Amino acid sequence: MTETDTTWDIAQVARMSGVTSRTLRHYDDRGLLTPAWTGSDGRRHYGHTELLRLQHILVLRELGTSLDRVAQIVDAEDPATVIALMRDHLDGLTSERDRYARLAATVARTIDSLEKGKPMTSEQIFDGFDHEQYEPEARERWGDDAVDRANASWQRLGDDGKKRHMRTDREIVEALGAAVRVGFSPGSQEVQEVVARHHAWLSEIWTPDAEAYRSLTQMYVDDDRFRAHYDEVAPGAARLLRDAAAIYADAHL
Repeated sequence: MTETDTTWDIAQVARMSGVTSRTLRHYDDRGLLTPAWTGSDGRRHYGHTELLRLQHILVLRELGTSLDRVAQIVDAEDPATVIALMRDHLDGLTSERDRYARLAATVARTIDSLEKGKPMTSEQIFDGFDHEQYEPEARERWGDDAVDRANASWQRLGDDGKKRHMRTDREIVEALGAAVRVGFSPGSQEVQEVVARHHAWLSEIWTPDAEAYRSLTQMYVDDDRFRAHYDEVAPGAARLLRDAAAIYADAHL
């Protein structure tokens, strides 16, 4: 029997893939990954075809693809379409690998600079950071003109201004996390002061009106990437910011 003829039970697949049995059952319930067969004891078994499909699902999930979109992609029946999609995924993963390699080199240079007093240029300091990863979404939400003005404002900050801007972002994240831990409400003076600082921080690059500010802070909650950033210190910080921003927008914008 060749490996293509072998089947693995759900526990074996969970160990091989790093995906929990609960997730595999969820994928089955959604019709995303149906086992090759199910034993009389209810245990799911998977063949080589299912393992390849699982790999495709996991690649898409690593790239941030929603489960609904994953289902549309992996259900494509045309082999040429599947191969083309896999090539796109490979290109994306290769680009991300290269970016992380650049980031690692940047961190190594920074350590060397701090230890040995070697100067670093501004280009070296920020090498590997993906400053444009959200730009297509921003253009779709707020238009080319707003994004172009924001990009120009960012460049006008200069190296020192950019570093100060990033430090302020960190301070805001920490302040929001502290507010969550203490239990401050969105309308409290303490939280409203943080939100005022957040809006002022945004306005260094782009000044959102009330509607845009509410939309932006809602995106902080809806988008896993932004939510992870604001929730880094304490889970719930992104929601606190969104709720507080709505109050601030009504009162000041």
